[in-house]
Amino acid sequence: MEVIIYHSYNASFDTPASSKGNGVVKLAKFLAVFGAGLLLYTYLPSVWYWAESGLTTPIADFQLSKTEVESLTANRQIPTTKYQPRFDPTLSPQSHLKIVSIGVDSPLQEATYTNYEEALKKGIWRVSDFGMPTDNDRPIILAAHRFGYLAWSNIFRRKSSFYNLPKLNVGDTVEIVWRQRKYVYEIYAGAEGESISDYSADLILYTCEKLEGPVRIFRYARLLEV
Repeated sequence: MEVIIYHSYNASFDTPASSKGNGVVKLAKFLAVFGAGLLLYTYLPSVWYWAESGLTTPIADFQLSKTEVESLTANRQIPTTKYQPRFDPTLSPQSHLKIVSIGVDSPLQEATYTNYEEALKKGIWRVSDFGMPTDNDRPIILAAHRFGYLAWSNIFRRKSSFYNLPKLNVGDTVEIVWRQRKYVYEIYAGAEGESISDYSADLILYTCEKLEGPVRIFRYARLLEV
């Protein structure tokens, strides 16, 4: 008599491999969703600002009036501060602005008043026609876009724009590294308007209030002897 033995296979034997395959698929989906979310977080603000600005970024709003230029050019009728912080060879030779309270941490872009568009595209513009940290006869003027350009990432915008300038309060400090010396300034006043209202400041920061319009946001600061 011939005996035939049949083997039965339990589908559960295939479960580990199947689970592994499903796990890989789930991981791939998670990474895809995470990656898409990261891209949206980084670039969606840029797209929004770009759309709100009508596909353009206003530059003319940063122009100073003739009266402002004349006032900034004239020597101030107050004693100038002669204090200079110590030279620190560990500091970068590149000029740099840092405002901890609002997250600004960016190199300064040099340009004259008549040729500043490229400086604003790269971040924070020092108006080189006027004061500098080593020359206290005239205020230092720093300007930056509040909303910026489509090409800017959200991280770059946070560090290199003045979007949060309205949040800079009296008593907050501003640091400028200049020729390997660190200058510390303290905000003593703020204002909104169409022109500079205080030319006695050692440092003036400004940006546009909105995407378009003449109103600007100003912050005025004094140099500290630290």
